[in-house]
Amino acid sequence: MRTRFAPSPTGLLHIGGVRTALFAWLMAKKTKGTFILRIEDTDRAREVTGAVENILKTLIWAGLKPGEGVVLENGKIAEKGGFGPYVQSKRLEYYLKSAKELVLSGKAYHCFCSPERLEKMRKDQEARRQAPMYDRSCLELSSEEIKTKIANGEKFVIRMKIPREETIEYDDGIYGKLSFKGHTVDDQVLIKSDGFPTYHLAHVVDDHLMKMDLIIRGEEWLSSLPKHLLLFRFLGWDPPKYAHVPLLLNQYRSKLSKRQNDVAAGHYIEKGYLPEALINFLALLGWNPGTEQEIFSREELVEAFSLDRVQKSGAVFDLKKLDWVQGQWMRKIPPEDFAARIKPLVVARYPAAADDEKFIEKAALIQARITFFPEAVDMLSFFYEEPKVAKDLLVNPKQGVTEKDLSRLIELLQVTLKNIPESEWNTDSLKNAIEAVVVKENLKRGQLLWPLRAALTGREYSPGAYEVAGLLGKDKTIERLKKAGELMDR
Repeated sequence: MRTRFAPSPTGLLHIGGVRTALFAWLMAKKTKGTFILRIEDTDRAREVTGAVENILKTLIWAGLKPGEGVVLENGKIAEKGGFGPYVQSKRLEYYLKSAKELVLSGKAYHCFCSPERLEKMRKDQEARRQAPMYDRSCLELSSEEIKTKIANGEKFVIRMKIPREETIEYDDGIYGKLSFKGHTVDDQVLIKSDGFPTYHLAHVVDDHLMKMDLIIRGEEWLSSLPKHLLLFRFLGWDPPKYAHVPLLLNQYRSKLSKRQNDVAAGHYIEKGYLPEALINFLALLGWNPGTEQEIFSREELVEAFSLDRVQKSGAVFDLKKLDWVQGQWMRKIPPEDFAARIKPLVVARYPAAADDEKFIEKAALIQARITFFPEAVDMLSFFYEEPKVAKDLLVNPKQGVTEKDLSRLIELLQVTLKNIPESEWNTDSLKNAIEAVVVKENLKRGQLLWPLRAALTGREYSPGAYEVAGLLGKDKTIERLKKAGELMDR
């Protein structure tokens, strides 16, 4: 299949746009086809400088690199493929040619109504509780009147003529069988007064000439579908397959909007989400694999994805679920790679980490706990600076550690750990020694492990006591236990 993503360069790429691009990319890959990027820049007034570059960089970051169309080559925007140009502002001749054909065949007509007249017409219709639609006053103009108005320099648009007595039916790739009554469809503007096409005409012309097989887009375009199907027919072309994906919703189940949410994909890149995690999460917004599996690589998504499992109802953009998926992908990073990615961040605050021979092992202790790479600096801080240990932290009644017993427990830990030879100082030896004391003294395991971990890290939550002590070394472990014991004597 030839599929496409065709955004407008009117701002930063919307996170919903990334999901639409993902679905189109998946269908192209699944059918060993081509994923095309086309830029729809006919709304010149809203165009934002740098938007095209942002769109491309975001898609490439996400692993959705276009195989044709607008691409990045050696860091510069270029076009690739045999159906260009792939930027609509460079294709005006195609749209004007098609618009002329529609006018000549009686499927479209010139409209000279001023914005003021159109606004009054709509207000009158609303006052009568009618759906706002063009009243076709210009449809009655004779060819001579049209020529005269054009010769006099009057501004005009070209509108399509909807067959109002007709019912337009279509089998959408997601919504299934749809039916639209012609009398409910407005005579859409196809060519604006500035000579540029509207989306409606431009995408139809482009999707035909670029030989698109499948158009995946948001459900907000469903109401425009009959216009597009008619345009294909009016121009004598077979339409591609359409599939309309559900809206992304916020936690209150209303449309994900700029006013309430961070909707720019770049926000999630800057926040530190992994591309694998964001793509995995977006795929599950509106699509159900039909299994319990929730973590998918791109290759697995290509294998499993199908339009018939995309739901019709809106999908809630759940940040907690996104963070969970992010955590799962953090755990998938090879330990050496994970250590390499966090090391520059840790070294920036703790230069000693640069020559730490045990850095990979220390990084491995936090990998299952981390959501974003910058968190590593704080999580590993106790290895490179003395922690601030409070008496309240050492005491933990739930673990059986009372203030009354704490001095004895810390003393017991010091004596036990001092008896472990330096050459045997490792996680297993530490565990065996402490477990033996737990049995001998008839203690709960937490009565020794809690104060040990708290004394070594200064934290309520941290990696396990055995692992931390093993990597800190015997001298540093005994020293921190001693300082914790001194706290109890104050």
